[in-house]
Amino acid sequence: MITTKFYLDKRATKPGYPAPIKLSITKNGVAAYISMNIAILINQWDKKAQSIVNHPQKRQLNAFLAQRKVEIDQLIFRLLGSGELDGLRAPEIKDRVYLELNPPTEDNSHKYFATRFMAFANSKSESTRKVYITTYNSISAYEPEFGKLRFEDINKDWLVNYELYLVNKGIKKNTRNIHFRNIRAVFNDAIDNEITSAYPFRKFKIKPEPTRKRSFDIQTLRTIFNMEVEPDLQKYVDLFKLTFFLIGINVVDLCRLTNISDGRIIYNRAKTGKRYSIKVEPEAMEIIEKYRGEHYLLYMLERHSTYRTFYMQWCRAFSKIKERLKLPELSTYWARHSWATIAAALDIPKETIAEALGHEMGNSTTAIYIDFDKKKVDEANRKVIDWVLGKADVAAQKEP
Repeated sequence: MITTKFYLDKRATKPGYPAPIKLSITKNGVAAYISMNIAILINQWDKKAQSIVNHPQKRQLNAFLAQRKVEIDQLIFRLLGSGELDGLRAPEIKDRVYLELNPPTEDNSHKYFATRFMAFANSKSESTRKVYITTYNSISAYEPEFGKLRFEDINKDWLVNYELYLVNKGIKKNTRNIHFRNIRAVFNDAIDNEITSAYPFRKFKIKPEPTRKRSFDIQTLRTIFNMEVEPDLQKYVDLFKLTFFLIGINVVDLCRLTNISDGRIIYNRAKTGKRYSIKVEPEAMEIIEKYRGEHYLLYMLERHSTYRTFYMQWCRAFSKIKERLKLPELSTYWARHSWATIAAALDIPKETIAEALGHEMGNSTTAIYIDFDKKKVDEANRKVIDWVLGKADVAAQKEP
């Protein structure tokens, strides 16, 4: 919980001299202070009433203080709601609030990495912005003077020490890399706009950790598809199957589907913006009809405030299913990876798999000029579905 109140800071004030009024921001018993740029005598402050007394301009000053507190309280409430203060301590919250209230002037804004970082984050979509804010908060927790750093201050040594800090915090390699890619993106943008020539990533390399395998063998996948579960778990098994039948569609995209056009679902993937067109096979349509919504194709967003609240329930169901089947892990990503693995085992060309998953087909420049035949993806999906459901000619197919 974060609280705010005014505080007359008498610690460095000599007797008979004015003391500054500050607003304390307290979290978990730790306070940080923002100056109100007002100084009064000790006998002119009513601590209990949190107001100025016995001062010739008390009315104007109290009005200013009240307005300022409302402004800061509303700002903190907004930042809390957006998750931008998650994990921050009181001093870091104070710095974040101060930066919002006192942004550098236009002439100096290019000097400060934090200011440019926030401007860059705010130019992104809401989902991408949240990823950048997570990085911003992480840097704020590591670097007390983050708001004062210039691009030139973030050199190779700074990046190395920041990574050591993340390692000691138990942050995994790929998550650390997200932070560094976000920092690098801000540097690239600043260079493109001739704000800085500094670029620490010439010497500091981001080395990705190989993504672990997240695909099931054919028998495990069939076991999940055909398992008998109680009604409250059945819809989650069905939706996992639907995710697979729709070539590993992402949860947010699945929830936001609105209609079927000419037997196909057409959407722009939330993560990349890439446009998809997937033929709805009969097995997928059967599940869609079972869980059809009024305003959306499926009813999830009509029963949950956001896709995240629905996905949290889905994850809890996955946990039960995983435990029951003694699986190492289970999530919607396994549907996507399993589809790709089975497609490869069925000798479906890599170019077709790449197109189905929305990946570039090797030479991205060449791919721009290729009008990829959607029938190839449709045939590939039908082939994968038939094999998993045991409809394929066993004599003609090779077990993946």
